[in-house]
Formats: sequence, C-alpha cells, structure tokens
Amino acid sequence: MKHVLKNERGMALALAIVALVVVGALIVGALFSGTQEQRAGENVRRALTSFGVAEEGVYDVIRGWDNNRATYAGLFPYHANGPARDSVVIDTTTSASKTGSYSGTLFKLNDQLYLVDVTAQDNMSLAGRIRGGGASQRLGLLVRIKPPMLGTPAALTSGGANVLGGSASIDGNDQTPTGWTGCGPTDSAGAGIRTQTTDTVRFTGHPSVLGSPPVLKDPTLADSSFSVYGSVTYAQLAGRANITLPAQNLSTTVAPSLSGGRCDTSVPTNWGSPSDPAGPCGQYFPIIHITGAGAAISGQEGQGVLLVDGSLDVQGGFQFFGVVIIKGKLRTSGGGGGNPAHFWGTMMVQDSVALADTTNAIIGNANILYSKCAITKALDKTGAGAAMRSRGWVQLY
Repeated sequence: MKHVLKNERGMALALAIVALVVVGALIVGALFSGTQEQRAGENVRRALTSFGVAEEGVYDVIRGWDNNRATYAGLFPYHANGPARDSVVIDTTTSASKTGSYSGTLFKLNDQLYLVDVTAQDNMSLAGRIRGGGASQRLGLLVRIKPPMLGTPAALTSGGANVLGGSASIDGNDQTPTGWTGCGPTDSAGAGIRTQTTDTVRFTGHPSVLGSPPVLKDPTLADSSFSVYGSVTYAQLAGRANITLPAQNLSTTVAPSLSGGRCDTSVPTNWGSPSDPAGPCGQYFPIIHITGAGAAISGQEGQGVLLVDGSLDVQGGFQFFGVVIIKGKLRTSGGGGGNPAHFWGTMMVQDSVALADTTNAIIGNANILYSKCAITKALDKTGAGAAMRSRGWVQLY
C-alpha cells in the first residue's frame, strides 16, 4: 500500500489571512453601519431642530399679533386680484434659542381665518456645511381670530336711565350698512334697548324704539357685563388700542386720511372709511381709546371699536360703525340742517362714572341701529389671533 505524505506546512498562515480578511470585513461593516447610523441620527436631529425653529416661528407670529393687527386686518382674502394685498412676508428671523432661522408668509383666508406658512433651517444647514443641502422644515398653522363676546344682541345696552327725545330712533332689527359686502344673512331681531331691571326709559317728543322686544329688562345684566367680554376685559382692549386720545372736542377732525393714495394710519383722527368700504381705508378698523372725563365728537365717520373712559357727547352728523363702549353717559344731538348722528352695530353705556347726571339723553335725529355685520367686522379685525384648538398645523412639502 502506497502512503501519501500530506504537507501541511503554511496552513496556519493561510488561515490567519482568511481570519484577518473576515475580521476586517466585520470591522469595516461595523464602521460603515455606525457611520450610517450617525449620519441618520444627525439628519433626524437637524430635522427636529429645524421643525422646532419652524414651530417657534409660527407661534412668534401669534405672540406678535397685537403689534401687527392693523396690517393683518387690512389684508384682502386670498387670492386678491390687482394691487390688493392678501399676504404679509415674514422676514428671516433668528430663533430665540439661536439654533436656526425661519422665514415665511402670512395669508389671509377670510376675516376669521389666517394661514401662517413658515420654513426653517438649523444653523448647520444654514452654514452650508452639510452634504446634500442640509435639513429644512416647512410648517403651516391656521390662526383664528378670538373676538370679544358682548352678550345678548341689542342696539343699546344701558346700565342707567335713558331719555329719548326729538326724532331719535333705536332699532334692534339687524341691518347691513350701505355698500358693505360679505355680511351674510341678517339675524333675527334683537332688543332695541337692553337695560337692568331697575333702569327706566322715558320718551319726549316723537322718538321710536324698535326690536324684539323694543325694551328688554335683563336681570342678568351687571356691571361686569360692561367690563368683561368673554376672555377679554375692557382694560385689555384699551391696551390693544391703535389710537389713544385724551378727552377733548374732536370737532370735525375725525375723517379718513390718505397719504400717496394709501390709508395713513399714523393720523390719530383717521378712524377708517365705512362709507367707502372698497377704498384705501375701507379695511382699517382701529381700536380707539379716549381717556379722561368727557369727550365730544362731531366729525365725519369712523369704524372699529370705540372705548370711552368718561362720557361721550355726539353732535352733528357723525357716523360710527362697529362697537362703542362708554363707561360714563351718552348724549346725542344734531340733525336739523345736517345729517343725523348714526351708530351702526351696538353701543354699551355703563353710566358708572360719578356725575351729577348719569341719564343718557338720546335726542335730535340720532339713530342707533343694530348691525351684526358691523359688529362682526369690527371685532374680527380688532381681535387677537390664536391657534386652532385641534389639528391646526400641518407639515408642508
């Protein structure tokens, strides 16, 4: 039998090389996998950082709403035709955490709803040191307007006695101002005058009070009704005022003001142009706060929310559209050869200021007309912005 000798010299080296190759492959694989995991983690981290900056951006818009309310309210609903503005550019802003920057656009969808569209990047992506362009996040948030709640509809809500004279008229039937659009159907009739149960309404001459009922004695009406409107107080509304004036005789100075064909909102006696809703000042609904004991107005027109710390004396043919809240008493006069004083919307007169006479005197040819449209537009354009309660945001791509 022939014996074959097997030479196994060098096998250890071969096995060692194979083992090194296998171990090396395992190490390379582990390093590759670790690198990929690290890159994926970095990408996720940058994406989350960008998302946080974008989220901060949309809420910064809400936090700064009061500072830009007049600009936002003056926009036309998207998509506006011609030169009308339907959006505001949000300039590039560094986040408070210094982790990135955001920019975007705010669109007005209607008087109650806005869309904030914000795109953000983290600092590493902004620096351009990330392969592939880095991370960015685009976030959309729906913002709704939270208007004050004024209670039971009425043309005049009074916390004291009232005297009506001459040919004055108070009408609780809902009416749409002439030339105003987008008001929708009118409401059912509200009260002409809403008072506390102990208040009186006296008539001299030939005034008229219309509504359902014409005079409502409301046992729920209290002093707080004139100072707290849902989640908003009188002081908070006064703090948001676009225009603050000391009590004075404003004479005929209250009227729309233009500069270069645009509404000049820097003029304190420019309170909008309700008679020309499509004009340059037609979308301007300011909050006007008059401080001091007593004021008199005999100008042309205004709109928005009028807050009077003292009493108000309205003369001549002045017209105001929206919400009027007076802490003192109301006195109207005028008509005759001029136009009668008109108030479209609602008036709330508390009669709380300590005066010798706290009786409201509505005389002459004055008209106080309930208008849901005037109230809604005034409150929507002067209200604060708030995020929708549920699913108000979405990632945009």
